[in-house]
Amino acid sequence: MYVKEEGKIWLATGTEKVWLDPGMANRHGLIAGATGTGKTVTLKVIAESFSDLGVPTFIADVKGDLSGMCEPGEENKHIRRSIDTMGIENFDYCAYPVRFFDVYGRNGHPVRTTVSEMGPELLGRLLGLSEVQIGVLRIVFRIADDRGLLLLDLKDLRSLVQHVGDNANVYKLQYGNVTGQSVGAIQRALLTLEDEGGDVFFGEPALEISDWFDWDEQGRGVMNILECKELFLHPLLYSTFLLWMLSELYEILPEAGDLDKPKIAFFFDEAHLLFDDAPKALLDKVEQVVRLIRSKGVSVWFISQNPSDVPETVLSQIGNRVQHALRAYTPNEQKALRYAARSFRQNPDFDTERTLQELATGEALVSVLDGDGVPTVVQRAGILPPRSSMNAADPSAIEDAIKSSPLCEKYSAAVDRESAYEMLVAIREKEDEERKKKEEEAAAEKERKEAEKAKEKEKKARSRRQSPVEKAVNSAATSIGRELGRSIFRGIFGNIGRRK
Repeated sequence: MYVKEEGKIWLATGTEKVWLDPGMANRHGLIAGATGTGKTVTLKVIAESFSDLGVPTFIADVKGDLSGMCEPGEENKHIRRSIDTMGIENFDYCAYPVRFFDVYGRNGHPVRTTVSEMGPELLGRLLGLSEVQIGVLRIVFRIADDRGLLLLDLKDLRSLVQHVGDNANVYKLQYGNVTGQSVGAIQRALLTLEDEGGDVFFGEPALEISDWFDWDEQGRGVMNILECKELFLHPLLYSTFLLWMLSELYEILPEAGDLDKPKIAFFFDEAHLLFDDAPKALLDKVEQVVRLIRSKGVSVWFISQNPSDVPETVLSQIGNRVQHALRAYTPNEQKALRYAARSFRQNPDFDTERTLQELATGEALVSVLDGDGVPTVVQRAGILPPRSSMNAADPSAIEDAIKSSPLCEKYSAAVDRESAYEMLVAIREKEDEERKKKEEEAAAEKERKEAEKAKEKEKKARSRRQSPVEKAVNSAATSIGRELGRSIFRGIFGNIGRRK
């Protein structure tokens, strides 16, 4: 455990030791550098140190080599050299408490969320919708909220989008215009997402982020590792899903103020994917979450090849930086190199820009916040070695960790309860029954009227077919009736005695 008495994390050693103050870790961090320069080692050392301090972590494992944190490390010449040159005493290898998650449910607990929880903004980005189409999606979500329609999976959303499109005139005055073109575009995007296997992410039981907050018997924070090798093949899915997780952390945690250590540390590997082709409205929200989530005790660490991968509005919120070597073979790379060098508080003992190109694997330029929140002068230092295994864990070890986890039963089986799809099907069936009943009543009424019309027509036809004798009899009866009526009329008025 690389922690001294004051509780600071021993992160690296140069001309002097570099200590990371956990009380300043919620000012977030950046781990950057070219491929193969040691970013993964730095991530592991920081995550292990947080765990030792009792801070749970979430880590996106893009390359699949972080699973080894559940097994103790093994001696090799590189680690031995670091131990000896840095003067590390009582170094011991150990395994850490790890829980594995996998959106596909193969190498970890299945990770699901509901369509409602993801919301229209992130889902619109995931579907690649335009601003107008996202506006229609917002209407769909609002209608679902107002009418108590649960949007759990993609079939729920697809059914509701169709329902809103079919009844656009009904909803127009209350919610706004919904065009057939936008509805069609959303439906096509949903089909594409399903074809890419995206439907596996949506459903229940949905991941409860609060399950990340757990500790082992020794009080070490649990490492929650999301296996991302397959997910990373779909960069937009990967970045959107992790951004949803970060936003969920923001929503569930109360304000915490200044703490002596974070409540949780969130490591976002390949962070540039979060910002690639993101609309400004989404970038503004990301910047807002990063800025405000630190007051809730969350330490966010972005891992990327270059600081320029992260927008300046987000980069300005980052106080702790570990910059591994950068290569500068092209004009753009040279520009990025100068940008990275200028982001540090300069050390008069060396040229930062030149040193960035000279760093060996495992070395980095490090600047952290001191106890007053001021960035320290940048140091050239070697990162300490991790105590867990540097290799991917054996599949049997991962399987044992999954089966022994208290979350295994909770997330193993998918649940499909009644939601918008079933409710809309029931509504359509009821409407179909009512329409059928009305059609039957209308048909019966039409048949009755046609029967009456036929009866009247037959009556008139019979009248036209009367014989001369019948006509004479009818005429006589009519005359008698008229005379009788006249007699009675006169009798009523006192003329009873006058008869013909």
